[in-house]
Amino acid sequence: MKKIAVLLALSFLLLTAYKPFKTLFLSAQNKSVYGLVIHGGAGYIKNLPPEKEKKYREKLNEALEAGYVVLEKGGKAEDAVVAAITILEDSPLFNAGKGSVLNHLGQVEMDASIMRGYDLNAGAVAGVHHVKNPILAAKAVMEKSKHVMLSCGGADQYAKEMGLDVMPQEYFILPRRTEQLKKIQEKNNKNTENSSLKKHGTVGCVALDKQGNIAAGTSTGGLMNKKFGRIGDSPIIGAGTYANNSTSGISCTGTGEYFIRTLAAHTVSDLMEFQKADLQTAMKKALEKVENLGGDGGMIGMDKNGKVFWIFNTEGMFRAMKTSSGEKKIQMYK
Repeated sequence: MKKIAVLLALSFLLLTAYKPFKTLFLSAQNKSVYGLVIHGGAGYIKNLPPEKEKKYREKLNEALEAGYVVLEKGGKAEDAVVAAITILEDSPLFNAGKGSVLNHLGQVEMDASIMRGYDLNAGAVAGVHHVKNPILAAKAVMEKSKHVMLSCGGADQYAKEMGLDVMPQEYFILPRRTEQLKKIQEKNNKNTENSSLKKHGTVGCVALDKQGNIAAGTSTGGLMNKKFGRIGDSPIIGAGTYANNSTSGISCTGTGEYFIRTLAAHTVSDLMEFQKADLQTAMKKALEKVENLGGDGGMIGMDKNGKVFWIFNTEGMFRAMKTSSGEKKIQMYK
């Protein structure tokens, strides 16, 4: 027994002394990488007053930490996504949930989607009027129905049957949104533009959990003054949201029509899978396609190895990230 113990000890020393084996051994001892990245929309985000900037940073941090705690405790990526996004939906600062912009009739119509990467299952709701947290409704569609997308009154009804909180329109309609709608309609009548209204406050999150699973989600109130039941990219899987364990997770924000036409989120995954592009290269190429058509906005992403990247072609994008490696960032401007 003594000889065996000596031989085992010598073998261990030889293996760990030889660099390739040492690296392999150490990597096996490391905890799996996990973390998340969030956004609160892109657009004309520039030189905000200090007090307003502070509010945005605090809310982004709150959402970031809420999602990170889920991952830290070994929770699922999709639960971390929901934890982060519901914080942003409940805040009047962002164009999602309570802070949603108004359509042409002065009503709130909200969209959301979520996708998980290990089985490519997804859920979405579009044009809902009463669901307090559309991301929860999207998750219920993914987990508890045979469908991927439900819309309008049917989605509101489904959310209610699932026991989710539903609210009257008055809950969502904020005085500042009513004033913004009035201004933009006046500008449209005069055929002029107001750059301060060109902000896409869509919210989103991508998370990687300790099990190596990726999930992505997006939630929005859409475009201010939208007509005819318009639906953007946020609830469309492959356009505004996509997740695949073999590549990455993506959430987009911007002028949805262009993200739909280019299938921006799915394009990132395809470039990574078929052209072996890294996350940064794939996201740059995907946004270039949007920009070449005349679209603006941005996207956040996290790959299967926990690498985070974000990109936008606007003045700024509310964004934040935190990983198990100790890296944490909260940024707003270019």
